[in-house]
Amino acid sequence: MRLVTRHFLPAALAALLLTSAPSQAQTITVGIGTQDTTTNTVNVGAVIRELKLLDKHLPKTGKYEKVTYQLDWQNFTSGPPVTNGMMANKLHFGAMGDYPLVVNGFTFQSNPESKSQLIAVAAYNIFGSGNGLVVHKDSPYFTLDDLKGKLVSVPFGSAAHGMVLKAFQDRGWAPDTIKLVSQTPEVGSTSLQEKKIDGHADFVPFAELLPHRGFARKIFDGVETNAPTWHGVVVRTDFAEKYPEVVVGYLKASIEATEWIKKNPKLAAEKIAEWTGIDKVVVYIFLGPSGIMTMDPTIKPQLVADAAEDAKVLQNLGRMKEFDVKAWVNDSYIRKAYAELGLDYEKAVKSLENYEVSGTDPFCNKPITESRKAGQLWTEEDGITPHASTVCTLGALNAATKAGKKVTKAFVFDSVRQIQLFADQAYFVLAKDASGPQVTPFMLKTEADAAAAKVNGKVGDLAAAAQFVSSGS
Repeated sequence: MRLVTRHFLPAALAALLLTSAPSQAQTITVGIGTQDTTTNTVNVGAVIRELKLLDKHLPKTGKYEKVTYQLDWQNFTSGPPVTNGMMANKLHFGAMGDYPLVVNGFTFQSNPESKSQLIAVAAYNIFGSGNGLVVHKDSPYFTLDDLKGKLVSVPFGSAAHGMVLKAFQDRGWAPDTIKLVSQTPEVGSTSLQEKKIDGHADFVPFAELLPHRGFARKIFDGVETNAPTWHGVVVRTDFAEKYPEVVVGYLKASIEATEWIKKNPKLAAEKIAEWTGIDKVVVYIFLGPSGIMTMDPTIKPQLVADAAEDAKVLQNLGRMKEFDVKAWVNDSYIRKAYAELGLDYEKAVKSLENYEVSGTDPFCNKPITESRKAGQLWTEEDGITPHASTVCTLGALNAATKAGKKVTKAFVFDSVRQIQLFADQAYFVLAKDASGPQVTPFMLKTEADAAAAKVNGKVGDLAAAAQFVSSGS
């Protein structure tokens, strides 16, 4: 008995000391690949980083009580380099567009150490707007057909590249119908400005940014492919399985970032412009009320189906082999984030609603009843005011100009697809009926010309439309 006791006591004492000793300090490095200048990823990147929301939501109890987090934010201009960083295990999370996301998942199939999984969406346009193709403002090109045989740049491997490939496929065009070269957004923008290329296709926000900066004109919008465009977040599975609570914390931070933008979209646009270098009105047209993009982290069936179609496009072009999209999607982390925040995931995933232009028009003195037939005016003196119609928006613009106010931007909606437009980039059909001047905005000149012919009207720019509203002629 004494022998057993003599050997048992030291062992028991050692076990007691081991149990009561503090857990060993640990550092967890979290590598996050962002695209700051890709506006519809800021709610999963720049906003989280700048407001330090990830610090707030990372787990700090239980097995994470003694953990020190090292956040490694890495910024890129497109998706493929993010995938390279994830494959090298230098990044754990990556934000990118739909085609790069699919390529990311496919690429990780050959990685023996880890796979990748789609865990959330950043923002989407269910009809495809966001990607676009622009030409120099002085060029004679107004349709995609006009660019046959011409030189067009696009970031290869990007969502915009996927849009172009889909447009070719839809038309039955050979791959060399338009001469495509790979250029980053920055290089492509300069090349277009210097007229070294005939057109440049790009992802959010460049098809709006370059026209806003005064040297480009959009002639093709991704909505014409009739396929959604979206950006999302992927994670390495080895990291997610080891630290699932960290993944949920990151997604909770992205949900808070999205709500911060929606709560005060003007302030958000101004701050995001400071953080990313993208003009505030360009940020606003994408992420403000009735914006081009709907910010929503839920993984919707329509977007999963779109990813499968993206994979087919790439397979038909010989750019990738079989890829099981459904097996790649993992919504368990975003569901848990919703549950921990007391939010209804099932309701959200079924909805395609955006937050919309609303309120009372201070110029026409009437409520906004149809958001996608409304407009907005941004002046330095009054901020952003909603207006009930295009005519009311232009009336308010005339009044602001007459009063000597500094007009930042006017916004209207394309009458065909209800996409928000910069008023100075729209084509307006000007006509009259018994009720007075009728002004209808269009994104594409060809559609405006056709509509004008039907109503015996004429097509004008913003100045002509404003004058028409003012004088009736």
